[in-house]
Amino acid sequence: MKLVGLLLVLLPGWALAGSQGSSAEVDAVYPMARALYVDLHEHPELSGHETRTAAMVAAALRKLGYEVTEHVGGTGVVAVLRNGPGKTILLRTELDALPVQERTGLPYASHVRTKDDAGSDVYVGHMCGHDLHMSALVATADIMAHTRDSWHGTLVLIGQPAEETIGGASGMVKAGLFTRFPRPDVLLALHVGNELPAGKVGVIPGFYNANADSVRITIFGRGGHGAMPQTAVDPIVIAARTILALQTIVSREVPPGAVAVITVGYVHAGTKNNIIPDQAQLGLTVRTRDPAVREQVLRAITRVANAEAAAGAAPRAPLIEHYESADAVYNDPALAARMRETLTAAFGGSNVVDEPPITASEDFSVFVEQGIPGFYLALGGADPVRYAEARHGGPPLPSNHSPLFAPDLDPALHAAIKAEVAMLRALLSTT
Repeated sequence: MKLVGLLLVLLPGWALAGSQGSSAEVDAVYPMARALYVDLHEHPELSGHETRTAAMVAAALRKLGYEVTEHVGGTGVVAVLRNGPGKTILLRTELDALPVQERTGLPYASHVRTKDDAGSDVYVGHMCGHDLHMSALVATADIMAHTRDSWHGTLVLIGQPAEETIGGASGMVKAGLFTRFPRPDVLLALHVGNELPAGKVGVIPGFYNANADSVRITIFGRGGHGAMPQTAVDPIVIAARTILALQTIVSREVPPGAVAVITVGYVHAGTKNNIIPDQAQLGLTVRTRDPAVREQVLRAITRVANAEAAAGAAPRAPLIEHYESADAVYNDPALAARMRETLTAAFGGSNVVDEPPITASEDFSVFVEQGIPGFYLALGGADPVRYAEARHGGPPLPSNHSPLFAPDLDPALHAAIKAEVAMLRALLSTT
């Protein structure tokens, strides 16, 4: 059966609904969810270009009876299902993939190549788990649409573009997400990762992750022949010194115990081995949690970049651009406590664990900052055997964004659907 046809099949088993997502009803939608996952995994799209992805999600939700609006803040999708009076709850998934060449060896691995916004030829892969998030949301939407006697209120589902470039959430807000559509009382989302084994979920009250700031540094030199460096000013050498000096900001300027990460994710310079180029560019991601530390680190980056350029006799000061940012996601503590109880009832106490905040970042915080309490769930994705081996000195598990990242699909996707249904029913309870 083609995927489009499979997405349109309404599967049986809805009379089995309870206060949490039962295994039987999750099993009923699982074949559709898994087929959707495989298709999305094979056909990833970059941030801001999720046209096929958004169309598939929109079509599946529309067939289930949701009021669907497309192109909200770019390729964003908003789906609304009204089921009488009650609370309004929003569940969000991301749509985009990463410019990463997949090396998992999976039979449905991505081989997609495309041009990025800068015109560079890049591979594309769902190496962060957004394909699992989308598949879970569609399956959850299916269950909720067919078990309306188990809840009441309004359910808002959104497919958000451009999470990886931390701009999609603000784009949807600016496009009227909370004015054109029912304003939610609570926001929900989840993210899969290898921090926990598949089948377990993690609860992090308060700050879930970190602030994110993207910084681009362009270092200017004077080009020349590689065999005659004395006639040039080599921006690559200045860039190398700058990279090393940046690492001392965290180790020597940030108080011990404070959260701060500076990573140089790319270096772009030169065209040939015997040509000294005119410039070199560094791409940084900066992660912090405390506002004062955030300001301190960003100031220090500027100071170090300027000083290294001056020390290298650069003909002009570097261009330092702070072009993307997102605040840390905050989990409302009271809501987190309530969701912990709900998830414990659904999964059992041993499968719901308290987790520490992480240093990854994302723009779900933009929604929370509109004055709406939110809860962001950590979903286990690691193969339990490999997870246990890694904990006892075995090979480390790949993190999200690694070309080797792939969740243990069946238990992780089952758990994602079960968790979403349980949380939605608890918040849209008929009692």
